[in-house]
Amino acid sequence: MNPDLQRLQPYPFQKIQTLLNGSQPPADKKLISLAIGEPKHPTPTFIFEAIQQHITGLANYPLTKGDSLLRSTIALWLTQRFQLPADSINPEQHVIPVNGTREALFSFAQTIVDRTQPHATVVMPNPFYQIYEGAALLAGAQPEFLACTADNGFIPDFERVPAEVWERCQLLYICTPGNPTGAVMSIAQLQQVLNLAERYDFVVASDECYSELYFDEANPPVGLLQAAAQMGNTNYQRCVVFHSLSKRSNAPGLRSGFVAGDAEILARYLQYRTYHGCAMPPPFQAASIAAWQDEAHVKANRAAYQRKFKQVLDILSPALPVNLPDAGFYLWPETPLDDQVLTKALYQAGVQVVPGSYLSRAVNGLNPGQNRIRMALVATEQECTEAAWRIRHYLESLI
Repeated sequence: MNPDLQRLQPYPFQKIQTLLNGSQPPADKKLISLAIGEPKHPTPTFIFEAIQQHITGLANYPLTKGDSLLRSTIALWLTQRFQLPADSINPEQHVIPVNGTREALFSFAQTIVDRTQPHATVVMPNPFYQIYEGAALLAGAQPEFLACTADNGFIPDFERVPAEVWERCQLLYICTPGNPTGAVMSIAQLQQVLNLAERYDFVVASDECYSELYFDEANPPVGLLQAAAQMGNTNYQRCVVFHSLSKRSNAPGLRSGFVAGDAEILARYLQYRTYHGCAMPPPFQAASIAAWQDEAHVKANRAAYQRKFKQVLDILSPALPVNLPDAGFYLWPETPLDDQVLTKALYQAGVQVVPGSYLSRAVNGLNPGQNRIRMALVATEQECTEAAWRIRHYLESLI
C-alpha cells in the first residue's frame, strides 16, 4: 500500500460522527444541518433540459480537454467576469474542464510536486479545505500551514512567512473567497503572492469556487488571473485558478468546473488527466455550456443568500458575535465555549454545525479554528432562520 495513505487525517465529517456518537437530536424537531457546504437552492431547469437534449452523447468517448464550445464559453466568461484583456485566454491553451474543483485541486498537486526534491513543501491557509492537505501528502510533499485569524483579517500574512519556507515551496494553495472564513483577498494581496511565486519559483493554485456568492453587486470578488493581468502578466505564468458550477449554479451533482491559467502548466496537467481518465461526460458538458452562458440564475441565487444572511444575522447577533463575511455562504463565529462541546450541544438542540478545530491544524500550539464553528447557510430560508432561533435559545439558556 502507498505509505502516504497513513499520513491522511480523518475527514471532518468522520470526526463529527465520532463526536456525536451516542447523542440524539430532539425527537420533536427535525434536525437542521448547517454542516455540509452542499447548496440546496433549486438547480436551474435549463441544466436538466440541456442534459436531456444531449443524452445521446453518452454513445461517444469525450475528449479529456473537453468540447471546444465549452472551453470557448469558459474563456469568454472568465474574460468578462474578471475584466481580462481580450483574447488573453486562449480556449485551446488556457482552459481545461474538470469534474468539479475537488478532484482538480487534488490531482493538480500530483502534477506539480517534484517529490525528488528534498523537503518538497505545499503551502496552504489554515483553516482550509482538507483536500489541499491530502493532495500535498499523497504527492509526497509536506504541508505548511499559514494561520488565518481575526488579527490578520483571515488572510495569511505572507510577509511573515520565513524565506526558507518559500525556498522549499513548490505549490501554494489559496482560497478566495475563503472556506470557511469568507475572506476575499485584494488585488494587492494577490499580486504580493505572484511576486513571491516569481521570486521563489513556485506555482499558485487559487480556489475560487465561491467567487460568485457575494453581497455587493457592484463589487464582486477579484481573482488571481485578474491580478496577474493588471501586473502585465497576460500569459498568466505560475497562475492556475479553479472554478465550479456547484455553488454558482446550485449543481453539486453535475460535478462540473474548470481550471484556467498558465498554458505550459496546463499542457502537462492535461497529459496527467489523459492518463488519469477523468473526462467530463458530453451531456454534462452541454449543461455546463448553458450554465456558464447564463447570469440571471446566478444573480437570483445571490439574492436568496443575501436574504438568508440578513435574517440569520438579525436573529443571532444578540447571542453570538456574528459578522457578514466578504463572500461565500458560511458564518465563522467565535464561540462562548469549546467548539466541540458547542457542536454536540447544538446537535442535541436540533442543529448540526462543524467544529472549527476540525477544519484547522494546530501549529506551535495554535489552532486558528478552535472555539469557532462553521455554519453553512445552504438550507431553505425557513430552515436557516429556525436553526438560528434554536442556536440563540440555547446560548441564552447558558446565561
